[in-house]
Amino acid sequence: MRISAGHLKGKKINFRKAQTAAAKQDALRPTSSKVRESIFNIIGALISDSQFVDLYAGTGAVGIEALSRGASAVFFVEADRKRTEQIEKMLKDCGYSSKADIIRGEASAFIAKAVKEGLKFDIVFLDPPYHEGELERILPLLSSGEMLNEAGIIIAEHSSKKKLPGEMGGLTKRKDYKYGDTMLTLYRKK
Repeated sequence: MRISAGHLKGKKINFRKAQTAAAKQDALRPTSSKVRESIFNIIGALISDSQFVDLYAGTGAVGIEALSRGASAVFFVEADRKRTEQIEKMLKDCGYSSKADIIRGEASAFIAKAVKEGLKFDIVFLDPPYHEGELERILPLLSSGEMLNEAGIIIAEHSSKKKLPGEMGGLTKRKDYKYGDTMLTLYRKK
């Protein structure tokens, strides 16, 4: 895979090790480069100097792309130890270790801790496993909007067969973007 824009534009990143490590446990479905490009087109100028969260980081591709495009800090949240080790290696290779926090643990635990500590983010991207009910479990935890700065956004990547609600707690759906069997849903605070 290659980084599509920003400081690392064109840099080839070796995500295969993360994918191979994951293949032994469960299927890893990295965000395609077309969808990754679309995510950052949707985000636009918000990425500059943003606090970005990559929930279910997997290979770390989305978070690394966010750093390349100007995010000031990225929190990579991933439960799998081998994946977090690969993300750490890739960040060192890219020179972004100082701008990244790698949290090995469940997304729900990270959200609970962030809310408790009053942490605020500009962009929360989540791409949970499509067929495990994880999206239905995690979205209500984000629905208060407490983790978001005033102009913050949540972008959920999910199966295009699944329609997400128009409102959830303190969040309002702004738009759905469909790319084949993948859907991106954008939420903002009410």
